[in-house]
Amino acid sequence: MNHIVLFEPLIPANTGNIARTCAATNTPLHLIEPLGFSTDDKHLKRAGLDYWNDVNITYHSDLEAFLAFLGDRKLHLISKFAHKVYSEENFADGEEHFFLFGKETTGLPEAFMRENEEKCLRIPMNDEHVRSLNLSNTAAMIVYEALRQQGFPNLELTHHYENDKLD
Repeated sequence: MNHIVLFEPLIPANTGNIARTCAATNTPLHLIEPLGFSTDDKHLKRAGLDYWNDVNITYHSDLEAFLAFLGDRKLHLISKFAHKVYSEENFADGEEHFFLFGKETTGLPEAFMRENEEKCLRIPMNDEHVRSLNLSNTAAMIVYEALRQQGFPNLELTHHYENDKLD
């Protein structure tokens, strides 16, 4: 199983898009507090996140609480500063994989990244043109690469709709 973990997310639209990806891929979502927004029902309904209840969400009070929850399971830090490309990692090893993404403005804490450099993965990009990729796009790329390597377990590879445009 794969897990998406967001460290102190600030932008509700990013978290909402990631939650949609989690709902579509049966991926649990972990939110490390503090959050830069509210997740109460009023705010969620206003944002149109009608799939929020279909996402398995776990809140962690801080990074230390998340790491205690994680235990010895596999952790991957997704960062533009990493030296290893994400597609070089084997996600089809039968183990749980936790993909930790940093805060939109400052990323993951530098000291934590230095302590865990061997766990850091990067998505290739042209750094001369942009500072970073969008958080929700990055989360989707990573989880779908893991799912591709794993053979898309428990996902429909095809689906026929009542008014299917291709039938």
